[in-house]
Amino acid sequence: MVKAVVGANWGDEGKGKITDMLAKEADIIVRFQGGANAGHTIVNDYGKFALHTLPSGVFYSHTTNVIGNGVALNIPVLFAEIGSIVERGVPAPKILVSDRAQIVMPYHILFDQYEEERLGGKSFGSTKSGIAPFYSDKYAKTGVQVSELFDEELLREKIEGIVQTKNVLLEHLYHKPLIQFDELLATMHEYRDMVAPYVCDVSVYLDKAVREGKTILLEGQLGTLKDPDHGIYPMVTSSSTLAAYGAIGAGIPPYEIRQIITVCKAYSSAVGAGAFVSEIFGDEADELRRRGGDGGEFGATTGRPRRMGWFDCVASRYGCRLQGTTDVAFTVLDVLGYLEEIPVCVGYEIDGEVTKDFPTTAKLAHAKPVLEILPGWNCDIRGIRNYEELPENCRKYVEFIEKEIGYPVTMVSNGPGRDDIIFRGTI
Repeated sequence: MVKAVVGANWGDEGKGKITDMLAKEADIIVRFQGGANAGHTIVNDYGKFALHTLPSGVFYSHTTNVIGNGVALNIPVLFAEIGSIVERGVPAPKILVSDRAQIVMPYHILFDQYEEERLGGKSFGSTKSGIAPFYSDKYAKTGVQVSELFDEELLREKIEGIVQTKNVLLEHLYHKPLIQFDELLATMHEYRDMVAPYVCDVSVYLDKAVREGKTILLEGQLGTLKDPDHGIYPMVTSSSTLAAYGAIGAGIPPYEIRQIITVCKAYSSAVGAGAFVSEIFGDEADELRRRGGDGGEFGATTGRPRRMGWFDCVASRYGCRLQGTTDVAFTVLDVLGYLEEIPVCVGYEIDGEVTKDFPTTAKLAHAKPVLEILPGWNCDIRGIRNYEELPENCRKYVEFIEKEIGYPVTMVSNGPGRDDIIFRGTI
């Protein structure tokens, strides 16, 4: 059976924890899109980790962890990450890398930095990990696939073309040092030697696994609102964040994805620029940020303070619909225990009219949140494992959200640890 774990909103919903938890009963975990520009924070028996490229199943010795063809593969980052978890006592994970995955090149990271610098105040708030230049090259058909590292004649020809075109931009647009052919080719040889033991035809591997009845988790990065087609364009990422893309980014038929677990936070947070209707500011935001997550709401990759807001039913309903949600995992509910009253965004007022449908980005600029105030439970709910043992107002909050978004909340996370979870249905 294939299950997807994806985000409903701006990312940072807690997908890593949910994947880590579900991986206990899974055989294979696949990262199917994105790169090292976002992180999944995981707390387990080994400690606290921020993963950037590795799938969140690497902490179990029985799992195989796959880098799918849809991933922006930064080879040195991947292997540094493997080393960083092994040195903390985690058994060396079994890793497979798709031979069709494309490589984040050193110049992608430089071009990302140079373009943000050039744009100045009109920049996109990039993490400067090379993701936009990588995907630009992928779709311009000038990227380098992992398989091409092993064909020396093809690789040399490709690098020659890359150097020729990129150096025009470096010289005349960015006024930066030029790429040297010999240096870049040598780097590619280093990458080849690092990744060689892990390369396989992932699509064939997964096809066999599906036929054998293995449990496969597809792990997405970021969330619906960062999707380049359906998100808050242009303040989006460069690959599709939707579960539907899991079939493409892993190399399996779409009908094999039988369960789509969409992760929602009990409040809202976002890293980077872009529309955020339920955003809060000042002391109110600082308090929620300080209490949020495990150690505060700061980006797992960038360390940037996350923007904070109340739960947004409009954005979350839209996010769940686009994902094709079968189950909602509702995370960080425990964080809200300090509040006596909890606002929830139930609609957007745009030019005097209230809507519950998520609009296009231009209209979002004029949207104001319509808030409904719910009573808080004003106590700590960590350690509770049975839904019926939660305070009445806490249950009412979950059930109000569930009714508003229209998708079943089958998991409630009430702490950062792997076992801090309450099940309300069958996963």
